[in-house]
Amino acid sequence: MIEVNQMVPMKYDGMVNSFRECIKVYYRQKWTEDMDEVYKIGYEEMSQLNLTLSEIGLEQDISDLIMYEYILTGREKL
Repeated sequence: MIEVNQMVPMKYDGMVNSFRECIKVYYRQKWTEDMDEVYKIGYEEMSQLNLTLSEIGLEQDISDLIMYEYILTGREKL
C-alpha cells in the first residue's frame, strides 16, 4: 500500500503518473512480444504452404517437360 503525504500532492501525482507510464510501457512491450510470436508462427505456417505449392509446380513442370520431349521425338505416350 502506498502511503500518501497530503501536504505534497505534486509528488503523489508524479508517482501515479510514473506508475501509469510504467504500465503503458509494460503493455506496449508485451503487445510487441505477442505480435512477434504471432508473426513467427504465421511465417512458419506460410513456409510450409509455400514449400508444398512449389513442389506441386515442380511436379507439373517435369510432367510438361516429359510430354514436350515425347512430342519432339515423335514417341507415343507412356
